[in-house]
Amino acid sequence: MLKATGATAGAVGAAMGAGIGIGIGTTALAPPAAAAGASFAHPGLLHTRADLDRMAAKVKAGAAPHTAGFAKLTANRHAQSGWTANPQATVVRGGAGQNYAILYNDIHAAYQNALRGHVSGDSAHLDTAVAILNAWSAELTTLAGNADRFLAAGIYGYQIANAAELVRDHPDFELGRFQETLTTVFAPLSDSFLVKHNGAVVSNYWTNWDLTAMCCVLATGILCDDKAQVARAVEYFKHGEGLGSIRNAIPVLRDDGLAEWLEAGRDQGHALLGVGLMGTFCEMAWNQGIDLYGYDDSRFLKGAQYVAKWAMGGDVPFTANTRRKGAINGWSGSETVTEAAPADPAMTRPIWAMIANHYTKRRGLPASYLTRIAAKASPEGGGGDYGPNSGGYDQLGFGTLAFTRDKVTGAGAGTGGSAGPAASEAASPAAGAGSRPGSGSDARPQTGATAAPSASAASATAGDLAATGSDDVIGWTAATGVTALAGGLLLLRRRERAQDASQ
Repeated sequence: MLKATGATAGAVGAAMGAGIGIGIGTTALAPPAAAAGASFAHPGLLHTRADLDRMAAKVKAGAAPHTAGFAKLTANRHAQSGWTANPQATVVRGGAGQNYAILYNDIHAAYQNALRGHVSGDSAHLDTAVAILNAWSAELTTLAGNADRFLAAGIYGYQIANAAELVRDHPDFELGRFQETLTTVFAPLSDSFLVKHNGAVVSNYWTNWDLTAMCCVLATGILCDDKAQVARAVEYFKHGEGLGSIRNAIPVLRDDGLAEWLEAGRDQGHALLGVGLMGTFCEMAWNQGIDLYGYDDSRFLKGAQYVAKWAMGGDVPFTANTRRKGAINGWSGSETVTEAAPADPAMTRPIWAMIANHYTKRRGLPASYLTRIAAKASPEGGGGDYGPNSGGYDQLGFGTLAFTRDKVTGAGAGTGGSAGPAASEAASPAAGAGSRPGSGSDARPQTGATAAPSASAASATAGDLAATGSDDVIGWTAATGVTALAGGLLLLRRRERAQDASQ
C-alpha cells in the first residue's frame, strides 16, 4: 500500500478533510456527506443517487442538453443489453500477447448499460452490466505486460469500480467476489506504482501515470469501504512526491489566474488525459465529502483553465523545466522543454462537462475557458465514440448527461452555504493544527505511520523501465518538443512539505 504519513484509519478525518470551502476568493458549496453510520455513501464514485435521479428526471422531462447526452449513450454499441462478456484469466497491456482491448470494451459495456439502466428504468441493462462484471470477477487473476501494465491497473481499475458501484445493490451482483478481484488484481499494482514507480526515479513517469494509479486506489477504497485506502490516495494527491500530486502536476501559478499544466510541454493528448483523470479523482472524492476541487485555493481550476485555453488554440505561457529520468541506482538522464507543445483545437476528450459544471454550477465561479470548451465538446459521448484504440476509452465519458446540473442559488452558491446535510464524522473536515481558514491547506496527520507496498504487486524488470505508455491514441497529434519537470521542482516540493508541517 502507499507510503503516506498518517495512513491509518484513525487519521482518516484529518487526511480527508482538507481544502473544503475555498475557491478563488470565495467560500464554496460544501460537498455531500456519507450517511450517518456508514463508512462511505453508496453509490458514491462518479455518480451519487441524487445524480442518477437528476439524470432520469431531466431525460423524462425532455430537458436539454440531457436528452442529447442520453441519445449519445443509447446510440453507442456498448450500451446495448445484448452485449456478451468475454472474460480472460490474464490481461496483457504492453509487450507480446496484448489483449487488453477485450477488457476495456467489456468495462465500457458494463458502465454504459448500468448508466442507461438507471436513467431509463430498463432493468435489462442493469442485468447486462451485472452479467459482465460477474463474468470478469470469476475469471480474471492477472494483469501482465511491460510498464504499461500499471496503466491498465489504474485506468481499468477505477473504471470497472465505477461500473460496479452502479449495480452494487443488484441482487445478482457478486459484490464480495468483485471486491476481492479489485483488491488483489488491480489495486496492488497501483499501490506499488505510487510507492516504487516501477523502480524508476520519481520523475521518470509523467503526471498521467500517477493519476491513473491514484484513481484506482481511491475508487477501490470507496467501493470496498476502506477508509485507510482512501486516506492514502487523498494524501498522495496533496503531498505525493510523484508528478501526479497537484503541485507537481500544476507547478507554476500565473498572475493572470491560470496555472501551468506540466504535461502541456509533452503533448496535447496526454495533457487532456491528465486533466480528465484529476477531475475524475476530485469528483469521486467530492461525492464522499472531500473537497479536492477547492484544495490549495482551487489550484485544479487554474490548471484546467490553462489547458482549456491552450487546447482551443490560445497562447499560454510555459516555464522552462527539466525532468530527471532513469532507474534508481541505474541508468539516468534528463529532458528539458522550453515551451508548450502545439495544440489542435479539433482534438477533444469527454472530460470537460464534469469540471466546468462543478466550478460554474456547484461553486458559481467564473470559468470562461472551461465553459467554452465544454460547450464545444457537447454532447459528450463515451468509450467507442472517440475511435477504436485505447485512448478513446481512457474516460468513461457521457458528461453532458451525467454532470450537467442547475446552478446552485441562494445560500449555497459560492457563499459558504451547504445544500446537503452536515458532514459525517468520517468525511468532515478536520480543523486541527495545520488548518488555516481561507488558505486551502489541510491538517496533515501526525501519526508518522507508513505502509509497505502490497506483496502481490508485480516487481519491475530492467527491460520495461523506459516504457512510457501506448501511443495508439486516436486523434492525438505527434508529440513535439521534449517535456520535463520544472527545474528545481522536487526541491521546491520538499520545502513546501516542510512548510506545511510547520503551519
